[in-house]
Amino acid sequence: MTLSPALLDKAQHWRHQLHREPELGYQEHNTSDLVARELELAGLQVHRGLAGTGVVGTLRNGEGPAIGLRADMDALPINEKGAPQWRSARKGVMHACGHDGHTAILLAAAQQLATTRQFRGTVHFIFQPAEENLGGARKMVEEGLFQRFPVDAVYAMHNWPGLPLGSLAVNTGAMMASLDSFEITLSGKSCHAAMPESGADPVVVAAELILALQTIPSRRLSPLASAVVSVTQIHGGEAINVIPETLVLRGTVRCLQSDVRNKVRGLIEEFVATLPRPFGVSGAIHWFPGYPVTANHAGPAEQVRAVAQQMLGEEQVHWQVNPSMASEDFACMLDACPGAYFWLGADGATPSAPLHNAEYDFNDALIPLGVAFWQRLVEQTLPQT
Repeated sequence: MTLSPALLDKAQHWRHQLHREPELGYQEHNTSDLVARELELAGLQVHRGLAGTGVVGTLRNGEGPAIGLRADMDALPINEKGAPQWRSARKGVMHACGHDGHTAILLAAAQQLATTRQFRGTVHFIFQPAEENLGGARKMVEEGLFQRFPVDAVYAMHNWPGLPLGSLAVNTGAMMASLDSFEITLSGKSCHAAMPESGADPVVVAAELILALQTIPSRRLSPLASAVVSVTQIHGGEAINVIPETLVLRGTVRCLQSDVRNKVRGLIEEFVATLPRPFGVSGAIHWFPGYPVTANHAGPAEQVRAVAQQMLGEEQVHWQVNPSMASEDFACMLDACPGAYFWLGADGATPSAPLHNAEYDFNDALIPLGVAFWQRLVEQTLPQT
């Protein structure tokens, strides 16, 4: 399998352009334009409009099964601190998760497969908006992604700092945790800070509640269960000498099992309802359901493993690794269709900065690996010509 230097140069150019011009979720207009233009130039059928800025490119080569390959396109609201030549030109927005690289890799794979066509069947190249917290995958599914573009399996890759370049990790079952966000409102009675007995202090209740919630993973769940409860925001009070009337806590819950997810939600609701009462404070919680567990289907995961072993060598394939407690909205596609999500190692001689870090930059050495992997996966999953 040979990838032309011209194609790899184009892919790197796209990656740097996307990094320089990042766009937030559902605002990926220029990114979508670039993707659609290059897919059309490669001779693919291009469909736009799913989830607003989503793009699907369809490559048909005779009768046969169909698969989907997905890349995410959105950036994050972070000020870039690194200084690559292609540094973000948009203040407060950067590609800190490598979606610029994922998009460039899939776009190059589409052009490569349109040229080689060593398969029978159909490949749908899915360029998804708004992966970062905004649920672009769910919206594409709800708007008929798999009805309009039916596939036998759907696949997604993500670069992964912490794994060495040239390696791949995949599981059957959980790869990433579920995500739910919450907002807790504690309502007390405002009073002078010097006279707390005349009011009902939601700040003290917040302190007790934050600590109590941490006992859920450590004391209310089995040590074999996986859950993370994090309070990440506290909002309340205006004057330094006034105990406020209300206080708001926000945070997230991450789990690797659906039954644990339901149990944790119930326990948090119980704490919020009962713990504030002895303090004369009331609690209410509002949930913002996020993503389910990113759980791979056995057949597609085994297919990824087999391709990786042939391409990278068995010693470079990490099978049944510990899942990440971070979350991924590709889970919504896996809920609707068989498929698999996997990690490509991103660390070269110097370890990469972590994902979502202001110093992060996608490792361009992943581009030829990613393109070649997509090509080989298609050619080994679909019948040969």
